[in-house]
Order: sequence, then structure tokens, then C-alpha cells
Amino acid sequence: MRPGGFIRNAFTVGAFTSLSRVREMLQSRLVGAGVEQSAFTLAFALPNMARKLFGEGALAAAFIPVFKGAVEAVGVEKAARLARAVMTTVFAVLAAAAALGCVSLDLVSRFAELGPRARLTASLVETLLPYMVFICGAAFGMGVLNALGVFNAPALAPSMLNVVWIGALAALALFPSLDATCRVKVVAWAILAAGALQLAFMLFCMARAGVAPRLSFEGWLDGKARLVWRNLGVAAIGAGAIQVNHLLDQVLAQLASPWAAGVVGYAERLMDLPLGVIGVAFGTVLLPTLSGCFVRGDAAGARDALSSSTRSMMFVMLPAAAGLCVLAPETVRVVYEGGDFDATATVRVSRALAVYAAGLAFFGLQKSLVPWFQAQNDMKTPLKVTLATIGLNTVLNILAVAVLPVEWRHVGLAASTVGCSALACAALVAMARGKNGSLGLLAMLPALAKMLAASAAMALAVASLRSALPPLPPVAALLILVFAGMLVYAAASLALFGREARGLLVRRSGAATRRG
Repeated sequence: MRPGGFIRNAFTVGAFTSLSRVREMLQSRLVGAGVEQSAFTLAFALPNMARKLFGEGALAAAFIPVFKGAVEAVGVEKAARLARAVMTTVFAVLAAAAALGCVSLDLVSRFAELGPRARLTASLVETLLPYMVFICGAAFGMGVLNALGVFNAPALAPSMLNVVWIGALAALALFPSLDATCRVKVVAWAILAAGALQLAFMLFCMARAGVAPRLSFEGWLDGKARLVWRNLGVAAIGAGAIQVNHLLDQVLAQLASPWAAGVVGYAERLMDLPLGVIGVAFGTVLLPTLSGCFVRGDAAGARDALSSSTRSMMFVMLPAAAGLCVLAPETVRVVYEGGDFDATATVRVSRALAVYAAGLAFFGLQKSLVPWFQAQNDMKTPLKVTLATIGLNTVLNILAVAVLPVEWRHVGLAASTVGCSALACAALVAMARGKNGSLGLLAMLPALAKMLAASAAMALAVASLRSALPPLPPVAALLILVFAGMLVYAAASLALFGREARGLLVRRSGAATRRG
């Protein structure tokens, strides 16, 4: 794939993610950052865990390289048999798990004595468990389409969830007498409906791409299918460990204080805007791109794809990190504050957001490095790094909850995540060099140093301008500061590394124009 096409596809994948920030703005005002949001965050984490394990996570990592190889070897029509067998098997497993979970939760709710928060969490989990079947099926369809070089439709699918979610929240705004408990229950049912819509859309798109989505176990134990299951077994351990660790983080946040889980969730979702638009998008496009390169034996092409994507990603991630660090309070105030989300919640979320922002470059780089191994059907190396960092993260999180003051425990949880991601990146780079030799990343260091300098100049300019601004409405002040920061970063980049900066700016603007 040409560099320009690769970058255009990455930004296409990420473009629709920004709609979710409207969703978060409404959710914060209608639900707040209290125990109801914490219960919802924990309940929604369970289907998300399944999605990352059986949808876009471990299964995608195990399936896409094998499916891409089959497409290159025998064509789409014959490779579709593999896709149907894998999809049918996963559907059967997830449907059985969802049914068992719903029955178990119903029995617990009927016969166990639960507190209000536990009862609300159990009710939300019971509603959202069937959603995991829908969203995992949709995520699998996204992986199939990405492997076929189709990126627009998979990028659009998540926006369906956002549209339905936003519609439900907008409807709830018409009924101000409803309490937060009723509101989160309505949101849960809206998410379930959106999952069904996403699955239907992905099945339709798969059919149009030549992979007719029908239930069939035919070939589910063939050689290529066995390779998928073998890779899935290893990848699932790593993905499952990540999700269990995330769930443990949520539990520790609940122990840190009643509001901490919701606050951390709000900060993570603000961080997810640049991470989703840039980091996740590049990782999504990289896996099928690298898989195709390694299938063809084009190691140089794989290195060029990784280097080009990393350079372009950092050109955006570094200033985004600097901007979020400096403007965390203003960003949280504009996006979230209002209604049940008060000034105290703004302070708490902005503290966590500033720490998370410092790790944006590491989060994005990690999402680009892991596909390097997965594209070579090497699931064990990322697993080793994952397990090591999870162990360290757990220890650091427990220390944060035990040692830090109540108002800073959630900040300690965020700092632990950032530090562990930085160590994971260092380990992955070292292991990739040992496996494949140079990745072409060292040649980027002078450019990265200049990007850091330009980002620092932008942060200083924004901080100075903020103190000089007269009193303005929060939205107007934030827009002025963001626009000024963009101008300073663009000017500093052109001054420090003009030709390359112009190329990166043209690629991004060209991609945006074509999206428009």
C-alpha cells in the first residue's frame, strides 16, 4: 500500500471516533460522575472485554494474518469458507456464554441480598451481556473487511453506536424528573439496540465484499482454521489478561473511592479521542498491511509501513499530548461540566487526564508495535510483554490505592498505566529488533526531537496566552487556545523541519479533504 493511501485509510478509520465525544458530553451532564456512572462503567466493561477478546482484539490478531494469506493464495471466494467457519464457532460460544450469564445474574438478583449499587450493576450487566454477541460479531466483520482493504464501512460502524446512544440521551433530556439510575438503564437498552444494528450492517457489508455471512461449521478444523485457533489461544491469554487487568483497575478504583471508577472512565474517554483517531486507527490499518507484506516476503515494505505510520502518528500524538496536559481543566469543563457533573468532578477528571495525556505517544506506539509480531503469526512475544507489564501495573495500582490521599488515588492509577505502557514499548522494540533486525525507528529520532521541541513551544505559548486572555465563555476560550496552539505547532514544525513537516501536513489535509 502506498504511504499516502495507508495514512488516508488510517485517518478514515479514526475520523468517525470523534462523534463519541458528543455522547460523553451528554452522558456526563445527564448521569454525572457518581455511583450510577461507576456502576455503568463496570457493567459496560464486561461486553467491551469480550469485544476486545473475541472481536477486534485477540481473534482479529489471530484471524487476519491467516485470512490475508488465504486471500493472497486462493482468492476471496475460497478464503470466505474460513471466515464463515470461524465466525460461526465464535457466535456459538458467545451466545452460550451470554445465556448462561443472564440466567446466573437473574438467580443472584432474585435470591441474594445485594446493596443498591451492586443491584444496579447486576441489572446493567444482565442487559448488556447479549450486546457482547452483537458487537463481537460486528467487530469480526470489521476485521474481515479490513483484511480485504475495505476501511470506510468498518470505520462507520462504531458511529452507529454513538448515534443511537446520543439519541437516547437526547430523549432522556426531555424528562428531567428521571433519576440517574433510570437514565443509565435506558442507555444500556439503547446500547443493546445499537449492537444489533451494527451487526446487521457489518453482515451486509461482508456480503457486498464477497464474503457471504452464513452460519457454517464447514472447515472449522482445517489447517488454516487450526492455525487461527492456535494463535487465538495464545493471543486470548494476553488479551484476556489485559481485560482482567482493566477490570481489576475498575475494582481498585471502586475501592479507592466511590466516584473514582467513573472519574477515571471519563478521563480515559477524553484520552481516547486522539488515541482512537490516530493510535487505534493506525494499528487497525497496520495489521492487514503488515500481514500482506510478510505473506509476500516483503520485509522492507513492512519496515517502511511501520516507520511511515509511526512518524505520521507521532506528528499528531506529541502535540495532542502537550495540548491535553496544558488544557486538561478547560477541556474537561467544556466537554463534561454541567448538570450533575460539577466543578469538583472537573478537577478530579482533569488531574487524571493530564497524566493520561503524558502517555499518549506510548499508547499509540504500543498499538503499532504489537501488529508487527501478530502479522508474523507471533502471538507469544506480545504475550510475554503484556503479562510482565500487567503484573507491574497491578502492584503499582495497589500501592496507589493504599498510599496516596483519597483525592489523588485515581491519578496514581493513571500514572501506573502510563509507566507500564512506556516499559512495554521499550521491550517490544528490543524484541522486534532481535527478531527482524532494524525497524527503521532509530532514523526517526532527529525528527521526533524536533516534534517534541515544536510541541513544547506550543504548550508554552498556550499556557502564556491562557493567562493573558480576558474572561470569556469556556467554549470560546478553549477554541481560541486550541487554534492558537495549532498555529504555533505548525509554524514551529515548518521552522524546525520544513520539508518533512510540509509533507505530513499535506498528507493529513489531503486525507481530510478526501473524507469530506
